[in-house]
Amino acid sequence: MTVLGGIGFTAPWLLMALLALPILWLILRAVPPAPIRRRFPGVALLLGLKDDETVSDRTPWWLLLLRMLAVAAIILGLAGPVLNPNEDQAQGTGPLLIVLDGSWAGATRWAEQEEAIAAQLTRASRAGRTVSFLDMARPEPPVFQAADAWRSRLPGFRPAPWQPDAARAAQAVSFAVAADGFDTLWFSDGLEYPGRADVLAAFEAQGTVEVYQTAANVIALRPAGFEDGAVQIAALRAAPGPEREVTVQAQGRDPAGNPSILATAIATFAQGETMADTALALPSELRARITRFEVQGQRSAGASTLADDGLRRREIALIAGRENREGLQLLSPLHYIEQALSPNADLIRGAISDILPANPDVIVLADIATLSPAEMEGIGAWIDQGGMLVRFAGPRVAASDVSRMDEDPMMPVRLRTGGRTVGGAMSWGAPKALAPFRESSPFFGLPIPDDVQITSQVMAQPDPTLAERVIAELTDGTPLVTRKAREQGQIVLFHVTATADWSTLPLSGLFVQMMERLAISTSAAQPDVTQLDGTTWTPELVMDGFGTLSDAGTLPGVPGPDLLNAPAGPDMQPGIYASGDRRLARNVVTADTVLTPVTWPANIPVRGFAVPPEQPIAGWLLSLSILLLLADVVASLALSGRLLGHMNRAAMIGLIAVLPLGVTPPVEAQTTEEDAFALNATAELVLAYVRTGNTRVDEISDAGLRGLSDTLYFRTSVEPAAPVGVDLETDELAFFPVLYWPITLDQPRPSSVAYAKLNAYLRSGGLIIFDTRDADIARFGAASPNGRKLQDLAAPLDIPPLEPLPADHVLTRTFYLLQDFPGRHASRDVWVEAAPPDAEQVEGMPFRNLNDGVTPVVIGGNDWASAWAVSASGAPMVPIGRGFTGERQRELAFRFGVNLVMHVLTGNYKSDQVHVPALLDRLGQ
Repeated sequence: MTVLGGIGFTAPWLLMALLALPILWLILRAVPPAPIRRRFPGVALLLGLKDDETVSDRTPWWLLLLRMLAVAAIILGLAGPVLNPNEDQAQGTGPLLIVLDGSWAGATRWAEQEEAIAAQLTRASRAGRTVSFLDMARPEPPVFQAADAWRSRLPGFRPAPWQPDAARAAQAVSFAVAADGFDTLWFSDGLEYPGRADVLAAFEAQGTVEVYQTAANVIALRPAGFEDGAVQIAALRAAPGPEREVTVQAQGRDPAGNPSILATAIATFAQGETMADTALALPSELRARITRFEVQGQRSAGASTLADDGLRRREIALIAGRENREGLQLLSPLHYIEQALSPNADLIRGAISDILPANPDVIVLADIATLSPAEMEGIGAWIDQGGMLVRFAGPRVAASDVSRMDEDPMMPVRLRTGGRTVGGAMSWGAPKALAPFRESSPFFGLPIPDDVQITSQVMAQPDPTLAERVIAELTDGTPLVTRKAREQGQIVLFHVTATADWSTLPLSGLFVQMMERLAISTSAAQPDVTQLDGTTWTPELVMDGFGTLSDAGTLPGVPGPDLLNAPAGPDMQPGIYASGDRRLARNVVTADTVLTPVTWPANIPVRGFAVPPEQPIAGWLLSLSILLLLADVVASLALSGRLLGHMNRAAMIGLIAVLPLGVTPPVEAQTTEEDAFALNATAELVLAYVRTGNTRVDEISDAGLRGLSDTLYFRTSVEPAAPVGVDLETDELAFFPVLYWPITLDQPRPSSVAYAKLNAYLRSGGLIIFDTRDADIARFGAASPNGRKLQDLAAPLDIPPLEPLPADHVLTRTFYLLQDFPGRHASRDVWVEAAPPDAEQVEGMPFRNLNDGVTPVVIGGNDWASAWAVSASGAPMVPIGRGFTGERQRELAFRFGVNLVMHVLTGNYKSDQVHVPALLDRLGQ
């Protein structure tokens, strides 16, 4: 490349054509000799005539200049001009080796590095140099090829989630020694690593070495820990410098399951310091959602640290069979359990029905013998999903008949009646001690204190499977702690009390260790090698150099000790590893990592990545030449007078049509369909129906709710707008107080997302009216086709127990006093939420004091929409009965519809006993 005036030319010999421009100018300026003037009398007849087309005897100078510029633009464009030619360094001619540190430390500036490498490939291509790459993080023997061959492969280079080490540096030295002379361009990540000096010496022995390195400081995060009730985070930087703040983000999933930033903290590097500490005090529920911490603005694996079980504190629910006695905390059934677990776990207290929705990791039952069917069902489902139930025996368990004849689902073994007492005044035996734990026991390896003695216990019934369920036993072989697996969870029974009444176990440190082993309560400390010895950990997620997590796929498992000690590399990639129900994070940066900036010798030139990119302008010049030639054509036509006179009409129309295409009108913001739907549904009270896909049924539903809305408008203070048909899959339901759902045989079953919206709608106070529309041929509950379809559609819904609408239900009096609820059909089979079992009618009252809220569902088959349906003129659309009887039935249908809407709007208002006098007066009592 030849550089002239700051512009490089790839074909400078073409510039010689510019010397021909003056000759071209003279040729174009040449004028033919003037003609000889001869007078001819007949010419007088032409006097006064005017020729609209004129031809100049000379080409105007500006038109000549235009043509010269067009030719010059063509010549310059073909010469290959380049702006910002990268010719500031001495250009070599031999092979060129481009070396990449290729570690996570350079990931944040990786795009800038790729641009700088692309510029060097362009420069080497012009010089005809062969090029090869050497990635220090993944060293392979260099293969020198044409520079253009590497250009398409450049995007394939990615930073590794580890740094080069001494072994990889030794490989690079062997590759350099085996090659024959080359120059080196080393793109450094800015961090020192073992063996770098030896690699540099090997490269210098082969040719010149230039280093490209960003001036940005490398930032990293050490693994987070939990201490003093807060998450402790330490940020590192490679080189000391001025005071600087970095933002640490805690990322995880929100309650909806979407990735989001859950919390942020500021870590401040003091002037001259390379480490900054910060802390995040978060509630346990939020802390359990955190999956990683990362430094804002730093896109690298070192600036991210993954969270695992070492950060999350387990939630443990404690439930006792009797309440604590005031002032006697040491006698509380849960006192010693609380003392053992509170330092390392979050404890929850409450009833079983209250704690199950919180989904704790462990539930501890202290001397609780009998569980209700609902509690057993709830705890059973929770255990099947991976929960652990830990039970302690006691007087209640010993005196009960639980798990005597048949094994109780909530017990690990069958129990013998009564219990066993040793070492007491009424016993001939001495207190028993614990036997060493078996290798299969989760307590294996725990030392047993000499002062732990057992005086009473509940006994396990002998059974062929008893031996494999025992995880702790006494010296005489009696089971002390038994366990069984159930689906994904476990049930554990301590055959002694959680207090010091039956043993000294709760008073010992062994009890704390046993509870920690069982509950797997979180500790801030990383497990040591001895704890992981003999275990295998399977990778679930692996992290790349940019800090992005991906599925580990079929990567093999690794031994537990290697997970802590083996250096990071292709066989030990950073990520999340699992063993059973435990999760450990292998992070790029460990608690012992120290970032050391690289120091280059004085004879090695070090440059930054910010190299002005070369800009070829040949295309621009050639495009300019075309425009100049077009301008020349237009100017020539104008000078000859042909520009407008002979313009084709079609061409003019086409030009007028094309011109607007170049002008893009401003895009006006338009209200989306979702916004329009929400505005329409919330501007006024709106009744809604479910679109079934059956055109006739949907038309009747729309007309029926329109008729009911008109009735409400004229008879009550409720003024509904026009009804709306909703799509369960796409539309929001929370805007509508009432949802009318006609049942058809061919309507599809909603998706799980739609059912989730329906359940949320029911729980938030909405009312769904299910109408099978077949009461004329089948009573509700019979095996009619529409009834079976309703059972299928409503199966996933959270519908409470139902009962036929009683005569004293609040629906019978919310606005009108009713005892019949007809529609197009007159069946009395209408079902609503069942009243509480303890509801009793008070003597002298016309109805029970149910104080019920809004029933979430009303189910019937009377085809109410057909009875309510009116045309645009207000006339009934569907005939009902004959004469006065039919009109009376339609009127009662409207009254029932009014009661439905008033019920969902006012709730239990008319169930209050304050209305009794007025109701008695209306009833004539």
